[in-house]
Amino acid sequence: MANEKAVWVVAQLEEGKLLGVTFELLGKARELAEQAGTTADVVLIGEKDDGLSARCIARGADTVYTILGPEYKEYDVEVYTNALCALIKEYRPGTVMFCATIDGRDFAPRVAARLQTGLCADCTGLDIDAGGLVKWTRPAMGGNLYGTIVCNEHRPQMGSIRPKIFKPLPEDTSRQGAVKAFEVEHKVTPRVELLQKEALSTEGKLKIEDAEVIVAGGRGMGSVENFKALEDLAALFEKGAVAGSRAAVDEKWVDHASQVGQSGKTVKPDVYFAFGISGAMQHTSGMKDSGLIIAVNKDADAPIFQFSHIGVVGDARKIVPLLVEKLKDLKK
Repeated sequence: MANEKAVWVVAQLEEGKLLGVTFELLGKARELAEQAGTTADVVLIGEKDDGLSARCIARGADTVYTILGPEYKEYDVEVYTNALCALIKEYRPGTVMFCATIDGRDFAPRVAARLQTGLCADCTGLDIDAGGLVKWTRPAMGGNLYGTIVCNEHRPQMGSIRPKIFKPLPEDTSRQGAVKAFEVEHKVTPRVELLQKEALSTEGKLKIEDAEVIVAGGRGMGSVENFKALEDLAALFEKGAVAGSRAAVDEKWVDHASQVGQSGKTVKPDVYFAFGISGAMQHTSGMKDSGLIIAVNKDADAPIFQFSHIGVVGDARKIVPLLVEKLKDLKK
């Protein structure tokens, strides 16, 4: 039975496990659904369920639509697009939300094009009215301003949302929900054969999106040699990681996987150190919601101080080594 106001979240799996961003989007979907007087549902595409549907229901889903089978074990854009479009045509939801991950950014536009509807990518804010019209907010013009976009004419409304933007709901195993298995009638034959999967090397380092303490550097650090001091500082914390601004990535002082900001990742660590980072909106859009922001910059008028809880005017290249030594002394 169709629910043309329903808010759907397309779950993302990695090695058969739900990524945390799925629950983040589901938490927001639950909020939007309650505002619009409709349901918050999840689409689960994968090899098997293994209790994943129950986890989604416990985090706020009313219904979980499952598309399962060995052909869905690994992400294949053609196979997944064919399956999801068939499901959408059957149940006609009002809104479909995707995770703005590497796979999600590939998947969402294919589905939108197939269904001839719009797509608002990399959103950082969402709202909905009583009629189910979603307001998608995203950075524009290199992160220098924000735009709010609506899709008045076509359905479903679709968008991808960055990780670490919304908070997941607490798990409630007493929640009740439905699980509906969907069989794709007209399947497609994959044109791509997966020969081998190889994880990107992170040299044993913690991903910045999983870090509780992030030590970030920008152009003000001056050189890749000075960036090594940031690694020393991050190593003093159990869940510390080094990150960088776009300028630092362009200089190849840090890899793109560790970039924070509009063209990088959004993070919410407990503590965020910003060393030699000016604080352009392109960067602050990705870290402004961190628990405690500590900024060090030679320019007393640097925009980063507008976002920081603790600001130090000084040369980050000199201050970082001193801070490392001081913390080491405290640990003795």
